[in-house]
Amino acid sequence: MAKAHKETVKVVAYYRTSSAANVGPDKDSQRRQREAVQAHAKQVGFEIVEEFYDAAVSGADPVETRPGFSALLDRIEGNGIRVVLVEDASRLARSVLVQETAILVLKARNVRVLASNGDDLTETDDEMKVAMRQIGSAFAQLEKTRLVKKLRAARDRKRATGVKVEGRKSHAETRPEMISEAKRLRRRSPKTGKCRSLREIADELARKGYKAASGRPFSSSVVKAMVEAR
Repeated sequence: MAKAHKETVKVVAYYRTSSAANVGPDKDSQRRQREAVQAHAKQVGFEIVEEFYDAAVSGADPVETRPGFSALLDRIEGNGIRVVLVEDASRLARSVLVQETAILVLKARNVRVLASNGDDLTETDDEMKVAMRQIGSAFAQLEKTRLVKKLRAARDRKRATGVKVEGRKSHAETRPEMISEAKRLRRRSPKTGKCRSLREIADELARKGYKAASGRPFSSSVVKAMVEAR
């Protein structure tokens, strides 16, 4: 009886180079990281399906500001990948606090972070590292609260000037020519002295290519908003 083949674990890799001087095909930083990660993946039977790279990003930079790390999170959330390979913990960050925050972010998504030497960075019995992750979690929540307040204050200041700062843009903002056409169609006919109905206007707009997102003519209530728009 043939033995069942063990299913290959699909993983992603993350690399980071802190200095712009070490970025480029003729430099060895990313190449060294890739070789170490690929060697470990081959040894344990992992398949690297995608690589993410933050070039010229300081090890002290918060992970939420890194484009490569952000893209990695998007990929994880979109396809079920649950293992990230790195050369070592310093590739996540040189700063212990940032490093532990990155691990915390990934661990919260049920993702394991493995170094090329086989260490599982998401699991530790080190009391100090556990404490650092707890501190990092607290700081992350604090920073999120501060950011929300900062953005709210900025919106309030902008709103005070009369500028629209949030919410879906109206048709008047995105398709002013359609609004002009709807208003024109609503005018009284010089011959009959009557106005088209809202449904008639919707049908006429549809014939001219102005339709709802569903591909159907606009509803009467939407057309009413158009013709009454200032």
